[in-house]
Amino acid sequence: MLGQILNLCYAVLLLVLSPALVWKRIRVGKYRRGWSQKLCGTLPVRQDFQRPLIWFHAVSVGEVMQLRQVLACLQARAPALQILITTTTETGFDVAREKFPEHAVAFLPLDFTWAVRQALRRVRPDLVVLVELELWPNFLREAARQQIPVALVNGRLSPRSHRGYSRVKWLIEPLLLRFSRIGVQSAEYRDRFLSLGADPRSISITGSIKFDGVVTDRGNPRTQALRDWLQLQPDELVFIAGSTSEPEEDYAVDVYQRLLSQLPQLRLVIVPRHPERGPAILSLLRQRGMRVLQRSQPGILPMGTGPLVGLLDTVGELGACWGMADVAFVGGSFGPRGGQNMLEPAAYGAAVCHGPNTWNFRQVVELFAQSQATCTVQNPEELELFVRTMLTDRSQAQAMGQRAQQIVLSQQGATARTVDLLLSALDRQPAGDTSDGTNRASRE
Repeated sequence: MLGQILNLCYAVLLLVLSPALVWKRIRVGKYRRGWSQKLCGTLPVRQDFQRPLIWFHAVSVGEVMQLRQVLACLQARAPALQILITTTTETGFDVAREKFPEHAVAFLPLDFTWAVRQALRRVRPDLVVLVELELWPNFLREAARQQIPVALVNGRLSPRSHRGYSRVKWLIEPLLLRFSRIGVQSAEYRDRFLSLGADPRSISITGSIKFDGVVTDRGNPRTQALRDWLQLQPDELVFIAGSTSEPEEDYAVDVYQRLLSQLPQLRLVIVPRHPERGPAILSLLRQRGMRVLQRSQPGILPMGTGPLVGLLDTVGELGACWGMADVAFVGGSFGPRGGQNMLEPAAYGAAVCHGPNTWNFRQVVELFAQSQATCTVQNPEELELFVRTMLTDRSQAQAMGQRAQQIVLSQQGATARTVDLLLSALDRQPAGDTSDGTNRASRE
């Protein structure tokens, strides 16, 4: 009964959103792919039942990138594993196919009963792994019905999400009890999961895998390629505004223009959170009289005589881009988004700042703040003051960057603990006959 009620709710929601989806499909080319998988669950059919298969779900680009070190470690310890990766967004799908060409990649089915049932029957995974947290009731109920264990890794639960889930604890508690393993980033997150009804025996504090696998070498080939693209000279300083949302690009450009007279060797690179905003940001920069190197349009030479600015409007290159930064502003933090990941610029030893709205990364922010390893700027004026100070007092900037880099290095190790958790979940899965290639067919 609950499944049918949810089906109706999802159908109504999809109907309400359909005009916006159609508009974005026509206007910016989004939502054009994967509808058979999303609506009908036509994921790749499993052929090999002699080797275990793990289905990883990573919502978007950030979660997909977190899988790199987990999958590398997992396959080093269990090389026979088969891997399926699903995503929700098209950008996540593209990055997954680029980063993991050896694995199957698909879109997660929408949470209609028929779609998730069909997907699980076709894939027949030995374990489903959710990265961070997505609670889709029909999916979790169907996995339990087919006796497929589900694990959560790198789990986190913000105060805002916790308050929302607490209002519907009657729905959330049975879903959390369906997880055979829950790996969380901290004791605080563990306590929030427990307050919502999770089984204490299923929860482990593994730490954040975001600290693992981050690059610290500024001379790595991907960063060097971006330096060449930017035509960066050895004596130039770089201010990077990354993962930005409107109006953060305006703030960064204002700061840059005011500092140029004092620091003519300063360069600006803007990396929007959503690459499809590239044309709008290109227009903004040109209106401000700047020449623009646009990463997505490598054959177009910048026109004019103004300052040369980089616009990195591609997917999956921000991590390497941070390796050029002397000063880094991490966006999504002046608006309602709740911040973006500041670990990558910190790992390179850049002087890092962000706006006041960082609840999605509150624990990371607090960890850095305890050692004065990053700076919270409350408004555009404080942003300008921070950038100016770090660029004119290089010893202060280097000391801050070193503190941030050391914190990242000291927190590493979560990947190995996460892989231990997943292998233990595989060992304790319900017994299934794989000798005749039927695996879980009898459970259906």
